[in-house]
Amino acid sequence: MLPESPPTAPRRFLTAAARRRLRAALPAVACTALLAAALPPPDPAPLGIGDPLFPTLGNPGYDVVEYDISFDYGGSNTAPLDAVTRIEARATERLERINLDFTHGTVGAVKVNGLPADFATAEEDLVVQPFVPVEAGSRVRITVEHTSDPRGEAGGWVITGDGLAMANQADAAHRVFPSNDHPADKAYFTFRVTAPSELTAVANGVRTDRRENGATTTWSYRTRHPMATELAQVSIGESAVPTREGPGGLPVRDVVPSKDLTRLEPWLKKTPEQLRWMEGKVGPYPFENYGVLIADADTGYELETQTLSLFERRLFTNSAFPEWYVDSIMVHELSHQWFGDSVSPRNWSDLWLNEGHATWYEALYAEEKSGRLMETRLREAYRRSDQWRADGGPPAAPKPPAPGKKISLFRPVVYDGSALVLYALRQTIGKDAFDRLERAWVRDHRDGTASTADFTRLAAEIGGRDLTAFFQAWLYGERTPPMPGHPQWTSAAPAKRAGAPAGG
Repeated sequence: MLPESPPTAPRRFLTAAARRRLRAALPAVACTALLAAALPPPDPAPLGIGDPLFPTLGNPGYDVVEYDISFDYGGSNTAPLDAVTRIEARATERLERINLDFTHGTVGAVKVNGLPADFATAEEDLVVQPFVPVEAGSRVRITVEHTSDPRGEAGGWVITGDGLAMANQADAAHRVFPSNDHPADKAYFTFRVTAPSELTAVANGVRTDRRENGATTTWSYRTRHPMATELAQVSIGESAVPTREGPGGLPVRDVVPSKDLTRLEPWLKKTPEQLRWMEGKVGPYPFENYGVLIADADTGYELETQTLSLFERRLFTNSAFPEWYVDSIMVHELSHQWFGDSVSPRNWSDLWLNEGHATWYEALYAEEKSGRLMETRLREAYRRSDQWRADGGPPAAPKPPAPGKKISLFRPVVYDGSALVLYALRQTIGKDAFDRLERAWVRDHRDGTASTADFTRLAAEIGGRDLTAFFQAWLYGERTPPMPGHPQWTSAAPAKRAGAPAGG
């Protein structure tokens, strides 16, 4: 593994002469504010929005409206990319300093509302001191000139056989670009990617421009719906981009290695039918387009990046994976476009809402299309559920990820263990009410964020009963409650850990 670059530039402040030049160039009415901002800030500190699993993730005091991110890719994955990130935000309080999440890159310069700003680093935060404090309620424009380093193995950029892709879940977007890196702060994105002209660049959303510059080409994309930073996707490589039509004329565009296009076409043509199936379950697809990005990389996972789900090439080329299984995994990532992308979690402890639903529709598709009974799968999940809860915590109160292994948050309890909660809920309120709940959930919270409390409240409203005790036991209990309608289902007792006291 190549060594990582320093996290960001060391503390950098404007010189006194530079400050004098700026003060002279500004109206006299700003002098008081400028003098207040003239001194370097005290030692910077990382901030956070209080996420119980990622305490320093996200930042208070502002809401991002839009990101405009430019990358310059020279064709080598052994050197950082030059990049510029422009952030437009609305201040929710008076800001003398602005914290951004950013690490694994070098910062060259920062401007706030067009004026050079001081900046320093604090753990994985970039701390910016505007020359003039930002008042509550005002718009603020932040421009950061930086590098974006594809090297390293902690998430962010994924090096592929022919270029790069992104995998930012759960908190790796700030290894790629400065941001408010928490799904609670969704924003619109514009990407501008300059790369050698023999390569193709694709990103979330709709292509708005393609400009040839001789040996290089600049590709521009923009999302039409807000997006969480963890769902950002940029692919650069020797790619083919086949298109087709989905239900209702929805544009479907895929991104695959050019050399594999013919081999992968049988899989790609399945997407329109899968879209129709999902729309039949939960309602209209929520975004401007969809497609799959098949990367020549071994990541060990697939990822629901918004409008362009990321898959490993080997999932489709390794004959050890049966067709029904690959189909169901495709539907898993597709269903995330509703559950997790359009409706994003308020906190990372709400992750069960993403993965439990995606697992639910994955299993339901395998049942309806391939005869793989969901009940058989969930009975086995029930048998193992108490162990999963002991290892990772209950579905809505997961234990923090292991130090240095943040992806370890994605444990079995948030997949099949959380699908069990949905199954128990359907058994309790009935299939018709459950189906109405699913449609109402994605309709009422489209393009927003929502919490476990929002879901339980809506379930009680649509189910027409008090579900407080039900959800307390199923979402927060150390042991798995009895499954409604299946008194014969049993869960194996958790294995005792060495040195742990005996328990009942």
